[in-house]
Amino acid sequence: MDDDRYGSDVLSGDWRSRGVQKVRQVPLERDMVLEDPTTGWAGAVVRLEAGNVELEDWKGRTRSFPFSGQFLLEGELVTLGRPPAPVGRSAAAAPPVGRRGSAPAVRHASDGGRLRTASGSFAVESQRARVALPSRIMVEGKHDAELVEKVWGADLRVEGVVVEELSGVDNLADVLDDFRPSRDRRVGVLVDHLVPGSKESRFADAVMRGKWGANVLVVGHPFVDVWQSVKPARVGLQAWPTIPRSIEWKKGICQALGWPAAEQADIARAWQRILGQVRTFADLEPQLLGRVEELIDFVTEPKD
Repeated sequence: MDDDRYGSDVLSGDWRSRGVQKVRQVPLERDMVLEDPTTGWAGAVVRLEAGNVELEDWKGRTRSFPFSGQFLLEGELVTLGRPPAPVGRSAAAAPPVGRRGSAPAVRHASDGGRLRTASGSFAVESQRARVALPSRIMVEGKHDAELVEKVWGADLRVEGVVVEELSGVDNLADVLDDFRPSRDRRVGVLVDHLVPGSKESRFADAVMRGKWGANVLVVGHPFVDVWQSVKPARVGLQAWPTIPRSIEWKKGICQALGWPAAEQADIARAWQRILGQVRTFADLEPQLLGRVEELIDFVTEPKD
């Protein structure tokens, strides 16, 4: 009788791993956001040293964990593999074409080790910044300019596009009269709070209907301020607070976060804390991403 009612040897094969969920291993990369499942500490990878991986949270605090441990990566439990490139504050890859203020380009194993800029595009390596094009991108203020520089700075230098501050959308008409846009000197304008009925939308409509409209593109995002274009999770919030109209918006945000807000210097430091949490385009809301890309396409469009 050939029937074996008890089946094969229960101890044969890899019986210890049966029913055990396998944990995926991922190569460690700088700026990868990890969470320690035991303590709940979450932060971006800034250093690998002496067998420990150092994570920096949104407040700039750092804490080290054993490299050999397990971490949560976008909710998935993973272990860490050796990095394809050195990971450390001094070893971080700088943008091939860049300057202070731009987020560093990062090599990803999934892209065959090619560098990607903070905007998500492949970096152009070993290339000097181009001589500036006559066309311009204009933004309302300093914070807008710094955010565009951090995420798109490397790309803009490759294209030769300069970003200028308007110091308020109220100045746009006068600035355009001085600049005198043409087909060879286009102007793309990024405006905050561009929603129906707003002051910004009225200025934008007037410009687009005016004498320079054929060579000017005004686009905007719906946020009260460019601060809101940073995903709230980057500063530990589920959503940006609603600030009463009676309170200056940035001051109200600082107060809601428990940050000093008495002086303009406090507001400046608050913005730097927020900007410091922006590492790539993935930290920004899509309502801003699409508009900036649209402006870059407009001012770099080749002539027919």
